[in-house]
Amino acid sequence: MVEATHEVEEKIGFFGRINLFYRQVISELKKVIWPTREQLYTYTSVVLVFVGFIILVVSLFDVVITKAVFWIFG
Repeated sequence: MVEATHEVEEKIGFFGRINLFYRQVISELKKVIWPTREQLYTYTSVVLVFVGFIILVVSLFDVVITKAVFWIFG
């Protein structure tokens, strides 16, 4: 089965394979369920809040570790 596909690709040619690739990409993109504008805003907000929270946590760890290192090594 794989060999048959490989043989077909050889017969198509370079530009034919590029055309086939783009047709397959467009076909797959038609299957995608795109989010609505409200869902997009909600998802973006959730990601930004989560990233902000992680930045806060990492910054606090950095401050604590920095103070501990300066306290230990003076």
